[in-house]
Amino acid sequence: MKHMDVLVRGAGIVGQSLALSLARLGLQVGLRADAPRTDAPVDVRAYALNTASVSLLKGLKVWDSLPANAATPVYDMHVQGDAHGAAIDFSAWEQRRGELAWIVDAPVLERELAAALRFSPHVHVLSEEQAERAKPALTALCEGKASASRAALGVQFERRDYGHSAIAARLVASSPHQGTARQWFRSPDVLALLPFDSPAPERSCALVWSLPNERAQELLALSDSDFSAALMAATRGEAGELQLASPRASWPLAIAEASAWCGPGWVLLGDAAHLVHPLAGQGLNLGLADVAALTQVIAAREPWRPIGDERLLRRYVRERRAPTWAMEQVTDGLLRLFAQPAPAARELRNRGLSLVNRITPLKRWLTARALDS
Repeated sequence: MKHMDVLVRGAGIVGQSLALSLARLGLQVGLRADAPRTDAPVDVRAYALNTASVSLLKGLKVWDSLPANAATPVYDMHVQGDAHGAAIDFSAWEQRRGELAWIVDAPVLERELAAALRFSPHVHVLSEEQAERAKPALTALCEGKASASRAALGVQFERRDYGHSAIAARLVASSPHQGTARQWFRSPDVLALLPFDSPAPERSCALVWSLPNERAQELLALSDSDFSAALMAATRGEAGELQLASPRASWPLAIAEASAWCGPGWVLLGDAAHLVHPLAGQGLNLGLADVAALTQVIAAREPWRPIGDERLLRRYVRERRAPTWAMEQVTDGLLRLFAQPAPAARELRNRGLSLVNRITPLKRWLTARALDS
């Protein structure tokens, strides 16, 4: 077998991006990927990518290859509380940027990353048998929250379930989205409609709806028409008439962090290292920021230092742990605040939204943290 510098386990967006990034440094990279499932359900995932993530994908020559309807810019964001008039609005114009974020079709992005990998002479897709025989200097685990390799290392994944599930789907609306993302924070659910251009240009959106498990199961059991009616009631028709345009997907929500992110010859990235609530849309952004940081650390290492040196890998951990912890606390705190049904908590959060909406410098600061993290 050819010499291998790095073995990347996990071929999702984070794993593929890492393989491409390290290959651009001239390293020989093995990518362990499972064969595509023939019985896999329709993938309805859509991600909100910030400026830093888009910059990384542009550097990998992947962003510009995405079809026009697979990446939709967000120009405005309207966040509404659970009282009349309690809302906060963000705009790209106010932030002095071209857009606040991009909503990206996850399966299309994975497909374009896979296409780029096929043209990378330094990346080699491996079977499990080949991966087991490989003797890389560094193994990067990007297998997601259920990483078997992380468990085999004895690393604990300290997980706290919220008792909520996310429901995701693609929708078509009667009104154009105009590049506006909408989010409703209420007790006990959080609902987001993200502007999208597939299947209907300018009138599609991606749904992410976080609810208590029992209520989520009730909604999943509804017919398509009854589910659309429940959506209309939840959004009060503010985004127009909404109709399902895909199957519904669901998964349990939790916050989690690995007890260690690196060791001699191994390192964790993305959901294998940390897991956050999707209410701020920062999960994949955190994973791609991990990719950028690890690539930079390896590129800047001393010529004599092996890439699997634990002291080198700790530089990556030091750079990424603090901002990741901060995002974990923000998302966890927001969810807990808006999950409180007590009148005092309801009054506090709604007044807070209205107050922040009136303080433009604070809004700019908050938006900048999300765009560039």
